[in-house]
Amino acid sequence: MKRSEINKALKELESMIKEYRYFLPEFCDFTPEEWKTKGHEWDEVRDNMLGWDITDFGQGNFDKVGFSLITIRNGNQKRQKEYPKPYAEKFLYLREGQYALNHFHWYKMEDIINRGGGNLLIRVYNSHADESIDYEGDVTIHVDGEKRVVPAGTQVKLEPGMSLTITQRLYHDFEVEPGTGAVLIGEVSQCNDDNTDNRFNPPAGRFPTIEEDEPPYRLLCNEYPPAKG
Repeated sequence: MKRSEINKALKELESMIKEYRYFLPEFCDFTPEEWKTKGHEWDEVRDNMLGWDITDFGQGNFDKVGFSLITIRNGNQKRQKEYPKPYAEKFLYLREGQYALNHFHWYKMEDIINRGGGNLLIRVYNSHADESIDYEGDVTIHVDGEKRVVPAGTQVKLEPGMSLTITQRLYHDFEVEPGTGAVLIGEVSQCNDDNTDNRFNPPAGRFPTIEEDEPPYRLLCNEYPPAKG
């Protein structure tokens, strides 16, 4: 991805968060220059990959495949003594016409929440023991506390305010219902580790390769410099 694409996407997410009157923590406003001055007091942000994030799933076509997000809080399963939080929280921004690839999580259970904007469509499948997709078995889901049983491949529609619980090993993908507009998505989950806990089917990447065509507006969560001092 070009850095200019990343900057544009981050500003769109930031704008929509403000539109719906949510407020972000201090570190979300740090400039790349400010990050160079930050010491070990900000290690929780660095170590747990809090902050701005972009994925194009390694496809190189962000307008069609990908989305922007920001992690506000997160624990760390591998370093529980230092970071004992068992939970994480994110905002995600999905434009109309974008698609988030099919995947599941081995560890993380999450609630996906439509915080505002258009209607979010989440397609669901069970997985087999060998991690292949179960294209036939009915799927048990929970929408805002209501238990439902739906056919494999059903797209669950979440209108603003609605949420879906995604359990471990439940395949899911996202897109916006055409004609309804971009969606601000909330995610409340167990600890998040995007380096090890995403099982894409078919296989895909997670973080983009960046072409530096302009200076970064914000550093991404995998770009922070080492602590000063």
